[in-house]
Amino acid sequence: MAAPTISPTSDTKSKVITTFLDKPTFSCSRCTAVIALQDELISKAFSGRDGRGYLIHSAVNLKMGKKEDRPLMTGVHTVADVYCMGCNERMGWYYHKASDHTQKYKEGKYLLEREKLVKENNWTLDDEPQ
Repeated sequence: MAAPTISPTSDTKSKVITTFLDKPTFSCSRCTAVIALQDELISKAFSGRDGRGYLIHSAVNLKMGKKEDRPLMTGVHTVADVYCMGCNERMGWYYHKASDHTQKYKEGKYLLEREKLVKENNWTLDDEPQ
């Protein structure tokens, strides 16, 4: 049985995963859904549609849009826009395929727009009860 198709505009707020307690994360700046662990960050030296972007190993609470070939700064890539499951905000894209062999390292990774993320450090003070 195939999984149901989730479109970028589907109401998926009830499917948001709340995990990674007490770990530093990146969250959606609009609805605060956790998107990725900070440990999954590969590089901050990327450009997205709306400014700087982060290349991330893996992410959660994202749904994928339609796959398309898109000309980017480093050549044509097969990508799909990704949307927050909590609020449907476009967060960046997922790299399906890179045509240039020097760009293959991006395949299977996410480009997330820096301006769409909040860095949650989850620090505690020494005198706070655990």
